[in-house]
Order: sequence, then structure tokens, then C-alpha cells
Amino acid sequence: MPTSRPTLSRRSLVASAAALVPAIAAAPALADAKRQALVNDALASVQRVIDSKEFPEAINQLKRARGVLILPSFTQAAFLIGGAGGRGVLLARNGANDWSYPAFMTMGSGSLGLQVGGRVQEILLIVLTDKGLNALLESKFKFGAEGGVTVINAGVGIAGATTGAVGADIVAYSKASGLYVGAALDGSYLEPDNDWNALYYGQGARGRDVITERRYTNPGANGLRQYLARF
Repeated sequence: MPTSRPTLSRRSLVASAAALVPAIAAAPALADAKRQALVNDALASVQRVIDSKEFPEAINQLKRARGVLILPSFTQAAFLIGGAGGRGVLLARNGANDWSYPAFMTMGSGSLGLQVGGRVQEILLIVLTDKGLNALLESKFKFGAEGGVTVINAGVGIAGATTGAVGADIVAYSKASGLYVGAALDGSYLEPDNDWNALYYGQGARGRDVITERRYTNPGANGLRQYLARF
């Protein structure tokens, strides 16, 4: 006697397919949440640096800035052989009270020398010239190796810090936690993170498309843009 196979009704198939939709939709949502968290952290970070009494010159520099790079978490750790890394966002001023949407950037370094303990620092780069902004938008910018771009270290905890910024293309501010000896930007590199740009804005989004061409938007970054528009 033949055995009968269980069959699925059309209603059952539709219900099964519908059950998969939340799982499929959850993956992009989680990926976007990761990038949104970095944008939110960047807003909190720039507020801490600008509102801090440690950096009275930063406000005036921000008022005439062509761009800002915010790294909420740049980690340095190890003993004798050091390395560092972090992600941040770069924005450019498009006019009075008008800032671009943020492009994601990756910063890293490998250094040799004595290091004690470790630390996490937040870094704010205030870009004062078009030359400095264009340099950061290149495929890979290396601090200390770009002869035509002057970077002044003005932040607490950055080696070679200075209070003056005359002739600077970029001024670097830093706040750090943890024990560390000998922090410096020289030798660090910066490059666009176009994988993250595509995940946040859409397929094909690149740093220049977001910052200079203004082809992409994301309302999740409006809080950061509105804060910068105050200056």
C-alpha cells in the first residue's frame, strides 16, 4: 500500500516565508547599528573635547575649520612592540553652518619603542586647510611622511604637543585614559573605510562621494552635523 507524503498548503508556505523575513532583515539592521554607534560615539567625543577647558583654542579653530576627523576610540597597548588602531568619521564644512555627512575612516600604526601599560584615547583632528582635507581623503595618508602637510599636536598626551597652530594644516587634540609612555601620531596612517561607508549609506558609497560630492545621506548622522553647525 503506497504511503502518502505530507503536503504543505499555500497558506503554510506563505507563513513559513513570512517567518524568515525578520531574520533576513535583522542582519542589515545589526550591521547598521554598529556604524550608528560609532557616529553616536563621535558626537559624544567631540563634545567632550570642545567643551573641555583643557582646549580653549579648539573652539576658534573649529569655527574656521575645513573639516574634522573624530576617532572616539584609538587603542594603544603592548610592551616593547606597540601597535594601535581605531575607526572614526571625517566631515567637511560645505558652507556656513553646513557640514557634510560623515565618512568612515580607519586609523592604525605599528611602532617600535618602550611602551608601558596601555590606553584608549579619543582623537580630534581639526583640519584648517583644503590641502589638509584633500590629503586625508587620499587612499592612504601617513602622518609624518606627507611633506606638504603640516600637522600640529596640541592635545594632552600627544608627544610633541604645542599650544600654537600657526601655519598648520591639521591640529590634533587627544584625551586619554590608562598608563602610557610616548604617544605620537607620527607613523600612524589613515585611510577611508569604504566597506563601512557602503554599509551605512548604500552600495558603492565612498569617502569622497559622501564628503565632497554629497551623494549620500543618513538621518542617523544629523545630530553630529547639527552640533558642528553651531561653530
